[in-house]
Amino acid sequence: MSDDADGGESGGRDGAEEDPGPYPIEGTALVKTAALASVPAARVPALLTRVQADLGTRIDEYRRRYERVATEPDRETFLVEPDHWEAVADRVGLSERERDAVVRAHEAAVERIGSGSGRREEFDTALEIRSGVVIGVEVESEEADDAAARTNGGESGSDGGESGSDGGESGSDRD
Repeated sequence: MSDDADGGESGGRDGAEEDPGPYPIEGTALVKTAALASVPAARVPALLTRVQADLGTRIDEYRRRYERVATEPDRETFLVEPDHWEAVADRVGLSERERDAVVRAHEAAVERIGSGSGRREEFDTALEIRSGVVIGVEVESEEADDAAARTNGGESGSDGGESGSDGGESGSDRD
């Protein structure tokens, strides 16, 4: 689990996986990366957070420039040129080992997404000549309200229950 206060952007995927924090890498991909990384496992989440902060602001550029191979409510997956990560590492200030850990995490996540969609062989083949990037995106309004409700212990300001302070009386012009 992440120590960050923002609660992450986890979707409703595999219930056995932990909330990934403010980056779109989770579960098996994160564990695999931590085990194989040339940096301490405890540093991997912070590295992924830094990279997500950079990539998230560039999502429109990725959509225009690269092949998007998977889309989920909270993340999008792209195939990029093999040297792509060098530029990201330069922008974010990653050492070679840190960059390698981030690349490993993203590619493990692409493999996992491929497995979950029945396209593992296709993704594995693509990763032989390209690299993978998984970018977290904001969850749309209703899903974001549900995520906020889970983060806040079930209390939400949405009109979906009695937890609002006004009992749903104000704003009654909604249909």
